[in-house]
Amino acid sequence: MFETVRIGAARGRIELRQTLTTPLDLWGYLFPTLILLVVLFFMRDATIPGTDFSLGASTLPGMLGMNLAFGGLITIAQLLVVEREDGTLLRAKATPNGMSGYLVGKVIAVGGMTLVSVLAVLIPGALLVDGLETGPGTWLTLLWLLPLALLATMPIGAALGSIFESPRAFPVIMLPLFGLIAISGIFYPITAMPGWIQGVAQVFPLYWLGLGMRSAFLPDALAAVELTGSWRTLETFGVLVAWAVAGLALAPALLRRMARRESGSAVAARRERMMSTVGR
Repeated sequence: MFETVRIGAARGRIELRQTLTTPLDLWGYLFPTLILLVVLFFMRDATIPGTDFSLGASTLPGMLGMNLAFGGLITIAQLLVVEREDGTLLRAKATPNGMSGYLVGKVIAVGGMTLVSVLAVLIPGALLVDGLETGPGTWLTLLWLLPLALLATMPIGAALGSIFESPRAFPVIMLPLFGLIAISGIFYPITAMPGWIQGVAQVFPLYWLGLGMRSAFLPDALAAVELTGSWRTLETFGVLVAWAVAGLALAPALLRRMARRESGSAVAARRERMMSTVGR
């Protein structure tokens, strides 16, 4: 077990370093960050109705939660699908403890880049808007929220990646995620939405990641505009733990099933389908 973790950690560090030094990979991670910063720029002078608090500052923490969700759910799922199609997973399967080491490496590489993308929004965003809290309470909250956010999303992302065989299936994942962003209070207060939509949003981790980030970076007075008028810290912790437990229970079984189905003929068939589609 220790040897598997060691090999996976070494693989993850190599992949993280390659991503940080490859302009195309960096652009793929940071382009969404640029869009979010442009949105913040145009919101910098606006205020929450009835207050003098910056609308941009109130939106920034939700954006950070959204980045965590995207990194954990989408990035790892996308990498699994792509590397399943190009044969990387088959090569990992062919080595002792290769799949376990592969997954450890992916967790380190994707988790590292997800945290980099969060910092890429937070640091310039904090310079664009005023009013963010950065005291000891902020960092204590982030100390448990950031690792729990990755635990609550990355196993689910791995489970999704094990289900789909082709990158062309990604709209099936992306469209519902965009819908959740729209109803999770990231850009528009959830309290202004119908009750049934509020209920749907609270089932999924995206709302709770945004709420947790707002509790870390916003003044306590702004909790009055949240559901129940509080930051609901215990509920945030509980829901994210529940998603982490569900993901850790579901993902290994699906990944084992995916690994059993991998073979040279399966990879060749996927490549043939891809080439035939490109040739049309």
